[in-house]
Amino acid sequence: QVQLVESGGGLVQAGGSLRLSCAASGRTFRTYTMGWFRQAPGKEREFVAAISWSGSRTNYADSVKGRFTISRDNAKNTGYLQMNSLAPEDTAVYYCAAGTGATTNQRETEYNYWGQGTQVTVSS
Repeated sequence: QVQLVESGGGLVQAGGSLRLSCAASGRTFRTYTMGWFRQAPGKEREFVAAISWSGSRTNYADSVKGRFTISRDNAKNTGYLQMNSLAPEDTAVYYCAAGTGATTNQRETEYNYWGQGTQVTVSS
């Protein structure tokens, strides 16, 4: 069993940066692929980024590639999403998730555990 709690969301101006954190409980977190998803108002939840259990492999949605960086610290049971050059279209609730699938898999169904989400709002 893994419980996930996101933090670090907030209001930022376009061009700014935020770093989201995902604190996990349970010693097995380090064995899971970790992913970040987001859901904008009126839209379906979409994949943002994923990182393998060891941190050696990452995968990004085209819309965030080059701007966002996913990372993890297994010793701290915490994952991160560094978001730079934010734009209004990045406004969404951001969720972290843990699962056993490959980092290349962007489907929600591959993730077993989800956090409650944190709001990111980017003003123009």
